[in-house]
Amino acid sequence: MSVAGTSDAHWSSRFAFIMASVGFAVGLGNIWRFPYVTGENGGSAFVVIYLLCAFAIGVPCLIAELMIGRRGQSSPPASMASLAIESQRSPAWRVVGGMGVFTAFSIAITYAVVVGWVLSYLFKAAATGFAGVDRLGAETAFGALLADSNAMLFWTVVGNLIVGGIIFAGVKGGIERAVNIMMPTMFALLIGLGIYNIFNGGFVETLEWLFTPDFSKVGPGTFLAAVGQAFFSIGVAMGGMMAYGAYLPKDFSITQGAITIVIADTLVALLAGFVVFPAVFHHGLDISSGVGLIFQTLPVAFAQMPGGHIFGVLFFLMLSVAGVTSMVGLLESVTLWIDQRFGVHRHVGISVVIAAVTFCSIASVLSYNIWAEMRLAGMNFNELADGLPTKILLPAGGLLIAIFAGWFMAPRYSEEELQTSAATYRTWQFLVRFVAAPAIAIILVTGLL
Repeated sequence: MSVAGTSDAHWSSRFAFIMASVGFAVGLGNIWRFPYVTGENGGSAFVVIYLLCAFAIGVPCLIAELMIGRRGQSSPPASMASLAIESQRSPAWRVVGGMGVFTAFSIAITYAVVVGWVLSYLFKAAATGFAGVDRLGAETAFGALLADSNAMLFWTVVGNLIVGGIIFAGVKGGIERAVNIMMPTMFALLIGLGIYNIFNGGFVETLEWLFTPDFSKVGPGTFLAAVGQAFFSIGVAMGGMMAYGAYLPKDFSITQGAITIVIADTLVALLAGFVVFPAVFHHGLDISSGVGLIFQTLPVAFAQMPGGHIFGVLFFLMLSVAGVTSMVGLLESVTLWIDQRFGVHRHVGISVVIAAVTFCSIASVLSYNIWAEMRLAGMNFNELADGLPTKILLPAGGLLIAIFAGWFMAPRYSEEELQTSAATYRTWQFLVRFVAAPAIAIILVTGLL
């Protein structure tokens, strides 16, 4: 079943597609992880290396995924199969598309719970502004949330219903309308909060952290960190970009779109550094506290800074937008597959997907408390649910997509889709064959080891 025959099957504008794709690519991890990894790996020296990796690896893979989606005009598995048959290859390539759908669903199970945390903290920020919260109080509050299964499940359901409502309304009426409002709002919040931090302290230290080149920190590990960050932050091999590609009109330049997405994704990650880290530096907090930076460290800063109540609300509103738009991209690919595989209406498909994600998220919620000691191969449910996609499925899927697009898809079809100059096409083909595929293979082997 092709999506092309429906009236709601294509993006109405380049802007809507870019906003949806950037929203999918920019996740909660980007908000704190990219600036932290940048500082730990040589500041601006790392940024230069990251940009090289993003354009040499991320862009070619993103182009490949969008190209497969647009030519296939279907769900990821069906698009892979139809292009394989068209190129006189085995339809078994549909497994790669299926892997992307399964990866998206797997990530959504645990990601939905974290989005629930963000919504819970948005409510707390609006209600109390974290007034009087100190380091011990922030740690205690976050620990209490993790111990409260009912509260976590409630906020997980709230987040899933928001995401489900957006997808339920369709591509134009739901996803487009949402991202056309939410993404500019997120950009405005990032810029506004960044400007606020210029006058609130910690800005100079953040500039030094992000942009002072320290070549003594640059080594083989730096390049591996840059490759991994570039590949994972752009959002390939999760099915979402392939599904979004299926809604692209034929006159849209995939190459230009992919470059724009990567640039915007990088700018958002850097802007996030000017939102998160000035408060951390100014108040002498732990910059390396990972996810705890958001939920255990920053509330202390909000409690101490002038205008912290408003800053806290806007910050968690920004995080909520990042989380919801990422979830929309993850679950759109799953919904599209269900719609076409079983011939059901989108409303039925997303209802099934939201119910399934919510049900599976119960295991994620319980793994923070009641099931915390339950282990399989030394890992609890959340560790397994996170490790399988990030260390195996994502790099394996990205590697196979790069191999298919570079070596198995008939060149005349990829040339037709890219509609670019011969030199640009040859550059993409070289990068996806001889740069992206080997680099992703290294990520896969490293993750397995």
